[in-house]
Amino acid sequence: MEYKDYYKILGVARGASTDEIKQAFRKLARQYHPDVNPGDKKAEAKFKEINEACEVLSDPEKRRRYDLLGPNWQQFAGAGAGRTGRGASGSPFDFPGTGGSGGGSGFSDFFEVLFGRGAQAQPGARGMREETYKRPRQGENIEQPVEVTLQEAYTGGMRNFNIQSTVPCTACQGKGQLLGKACASCQGQGMLPKNKRIQVKIPPGVDNGSKIRVAGEGQPGPNGGPRGDLYFVINVKPDSLYERKGDDLYMDVEVELVTAMLGGQAAVPILDGRKLALSIPPETQNGTTFRLASKGMPRLRNEGHGNLYARVKVMLPMHLSSEERTLFEQLARGRNAEVHS
Repeated sequence: MEYKDYYKILGVARGASTDEIKQAFRKLARQYHPDVNPGDKKAEAKFKEINEACEVLSDPEKRRRYDLLGPNWQQFAGAGAGRTGRGASGSPFDFPGTGGSGGGSGFSDFFEVLFGRGAQAQPGARGMREETYKRPRQGENIEQPVEVTLQEAYTGGMRNFNIQSTVPCTACQGKGQLLGKACASCQGQGMLPKNKRIQVKIPPGVDNGSKIRVAGEGQPGPNGGPRGDLYFVINVKPDSLYERKGDDLYMDVEVELVTAMLGGQAAVPILDGRKLALSIPPETQNGTTFRLASKGMPRLRNEGHGNLYARVKVMLPMHLSSEERTLFEQLARGRNAEVHS
């Protein structure tokens, strides 16, 4: 069965309260409701998906089964159809016929749904299946987008982030239940949300899609397993001066007309804060590109830097004085004479 991450669909944390879940649903419902998007099949499908997610996560019993069984939670619900689904002991695994003491076949039926009827073929198979199912497993990883400037991507540095983590519920000691009922403090999740401030190092050279791993800050693991990891996914904001292509940078350098004609120097700013003097040969044409070796972006996984490519943008003079206009007219007459001679 295809697994749908209802928490991700609604954009809420696994420890979110019922009110937070309903609030997220209402916000998305306003966006994707068929009345707002008439004839849009994708919006209609999205609305059905968020409606399904809210229906499961806002129901404590359905949410508990979903968190416990993942993609198999609906199969378990089907196995209990026509039964009470909960025995005298309050365990979701007790079915009529067992009396809550393990007799009968109700417990076996549940594992047949999960693992197939072959689970009972060998002596001791049931116990092994139970043990495997209860074994601690690592929690899911979390991805969080992070936007950085090109300057940050060039130099690297430290960034502080406020993240929502979880801690075991003190009321039920992380078990999710009190006296056979879902814990009211944690809504049966066994965990409570907690804001946490962490410091993350952004290495020089990161690019769009680069991931920074923070170990142990993902979702808590089922059955007391270790947490997953948190990954910050980098998005580099466009820069007004530089255009980035891989490890290379491209930029326009304004050059005065006189410098382009007679030669000279132009200042080229680079991302480390310095300015380089670029030699402009006489009669340099507009659009001529010069390569400044190793003045581009740091290479993330290798030593060295990319290149910086400076494109000449010849600036025409404006607001000419009468003397300057006279000089240009003399130049024009001289150039025309050479053409017609």
